[in-house]
Parts: sequence; C-alpha cells; structure tokens
Amino acid sequence: MSEIKKLRYDKAYIRMASEWGKLSHCKRRQVGAIIVKDRMIISDGYNGSPTGFDNYCEDEEGYTKWYVLHAEANAILKVAASTQSCEGATLYITLSPCRECSKLVHQAGIKRVVYKDGYKDNSGIKFLEKAGIEVVQLQDDVFKVEN
Repeated sequence: MSEIKKLRYDKAYIRMASEWGKLSHCKRRQVGAIIVKDRMIISDGYNGSPTGFDNYCEDEEGYTKWYVLHAEANAILKVAASTQSCEGATLYITLSPCRECSKLVHQAGIKRVVYKDGYKDNSGIKFLEKAGIEVVQLQDDVFKVEN
C-alpha cells in the first residue's frame, strides 16, 4: 500500500475512533479505539465502566474511578471473547496508551499503534517502541513517526 493511501486510511480510522469515543459516559475524557486487521475492523472500544456497573466514570470529586476500563483494553477484551486474534493488527486510538494498556497491546500481538493525542505520561509509548511495535502519531494533518 502506498504511503499516501496508508495515511488516508489512518486518518479515516482515527476519525472512526473519535466518533466511537463519543459513546463513552466519561466526563473528563472520552477515548475511542478501533482494531483493524487485514483492512477489516475486528473490534472497537471506548473508555467506561465494566458490564453491570453504573455508567458514571468519575467519583464525587471528579476523579476517574479505579475500575474504569480504557478504550484499548475494552477493544482487546472484545477480541479475546471472539474467534478473532489481534496478532499483526493495528490499534487506532484517540489517546496514546498508558503503560498498563501498553502491556495489553503488546501481549495481544498488535504490531502497530496509531494515535491522535498524547497521554500525559509517555512511558506507554516508550514501552511499545522498545517492544518493536510501530508507533505513529497522527494529529492535525501532521503525520509523525515516533523514534
């Protein structure tokens, strides 16, 4: 696939992840994720409470509750519950993975991560790069490959 076509698809999938994030009930930040393998969307997710819990992500003081699942974790868990595999897939996410989710991304076999905004702590990105996963930031029509 040409770089121009790849960029076009990356932008489209990031837009889809952004739309998916709008389904989140979190007030502080809505994050969306799409997992693509062989040019097919195999999973999606957004940050929110586990099944069976109320949809309020923040406590009375405005802090995120400890049990809220991140968008990429939800998307990976959906794949784990299916007949699909993340091996060799690309994760499109609106916010770069935290260090805990980065471990899940690596263990799931995802080989490429494309994100829009950077998380406040970039240790997740550094871990992914050390693991040999291609990490790309796509923001405001700027296509940057992290080194």
